[in-house]
Amino acid sequence: MLKKLPAICLILFASCSSLKQIGTSSNKQTTPVAPHQKEIKFLENINSEPATTEVSGKSFAKTERNSASENVTPVTKTVYVTKPEETTPAVENISTLQTKYAALLKADADDVQNIPLYRNIDDWYGTHYRYGGSTKQGIDCSGFVQTIFISAFGITLPRTAREQYKYVKLISATQLKEGDLVFFNTTGGVSHVGIYLQNNKFVHASVANGVTITDMYEPYYVKHFIGGGRIENNIVSYHPENIYPKPGTAHKKKKSKKSSGKSSTKKK
Repeated sequence: MLKKLPAICLILFASCSSLKQIGTSSNKQTTPVAPHQKEIKFLENINSEPATTEVSGKSFAKTERNSASENVTPVTKTVYVTKPEETTPAVENISTLQTKYAALLKADADDVQNIPLYRNIDDWYGTHYRYGGSTKQGIDCSGFVQTIFISAFGITLPRTAREQYKYVKLISATQLKEGDLVFFNTTGGVSHVGIYLQNNKFVHASVANGVTITDMYEPYYVKHFIGGGRIENNIVSYHPENIYPKPGTAHKKKKSKKSSGKSSTKKK
């Protein structure tokens, strides 16, 4: 039994030495991790470089934003330029209309406020006179007044000056306001009518000049003026008391002079 013990010890010694070799070999196998650890360190070193890249990247991003904002700015300017151009024509049309009639009335442009009235007058301005006419080819005084009142005020008046005189409230020349009617005796009785505007000016269809604006203080119209008339509250009502000439008065006919060669109805 004792003889066998040395043999067993030798076996155990051999096995232990083999285990150490295995352990050593296993240690040798793990040593290659060192290069891997170096790679990790190397990667960490590389990670520090992208930090610089990130900084440059940030600056580059800023540059892109600036360029993008530069590209957007012209578009914004174009939008702001376009909007006023769309709204400007309407303002210019009104301003032109006001300026035109302010000059004809010898008034301030700010005083020309009834745009529907002046726009309709402007639509007919310069149309030739034609007795009984009611178109752009020719229109007479009462037809012009009737047309303007319908289009500008929505009020329907009778067709003739004589009948229109019966559907207004009579007023004096000092009471006249924009939109009132003015009546004249040019051929006997109520034979001519116009629309008072302002600053002693009225618009009418004249035989000589067609649709035009005239000063009421011109001698011809001062002499033949009958009176003014107003449509109250936009209501056309009959006034049987409006009779011209009034009973008991006689209209004096002007004697014609051959030497003068002028007719009293020339300016109608």
